[in-house]
Amino acid sequence: MVTGPLLALAVPSVIAGYLIDPVVVGDYFKGVIAVEHEHEAIHHLTEHFHGVVGMITHGVMAPPFWLAMSGLGLAWFIYLRKPEIADRAASRFRWLYDLLMNKYGFDEFNEAVFAKGSLGIGRLLFGVGDRSIIEGIVNGSARLVGLSAAVFRYLQTGYLYHYSFAMILGLIGLLGWFVLRV
Repeated sequence: MVTGPLLALAVPSVIAGYLIDPVVVGDYFKGVIAVEHEHEAIHHLTEHFHGVVGMITHGVMAPPFWLAMSGLGLAWFIYLRKPEIADRAASRFRWLYDLLMNKYGFDEFNEAVFAKGSLGIGRLLFGVGDRSIIEGIVNGSARLVGLSAAVFRYLQTGYLYHYSFAMILGLIGLLGWFVLRV
């Protein structure tokens, strides 16, 4: 399941390693990209680069490579050839075994703090923001429309004398407002 994506990343990485010579050190980008001498990393690389084979040889002779290979060999020996060594070490250093198997407790910490904390914040925002504020505005505006419709229903009777009376009241109100302003 994981092997396919790892191979899809590893193969181009190995091929890209061979492009260091023409792209980074050579003149592949000559006239397009210029590296200033102030950039010490590229300058240092160009001084000490002696081809791809030299770079691979330098990597294989470095102590981190041999430490990794010795760890790989030791793991192969212990887990495939002598698994009783792993069982004895696990029982003798039970506290260390449990600590490493529980991944230093980071999963439980992340679950308790971040996952449950995010759920709590979400519930709070849903309760306060959505239910109280947003639904209050939506339902409040619907209630306001319903109440005003109930009031205006009595004003819209369909009788001509009601509308005439309302126009006369409106005219008196406008004249009174005009007289008070002047």
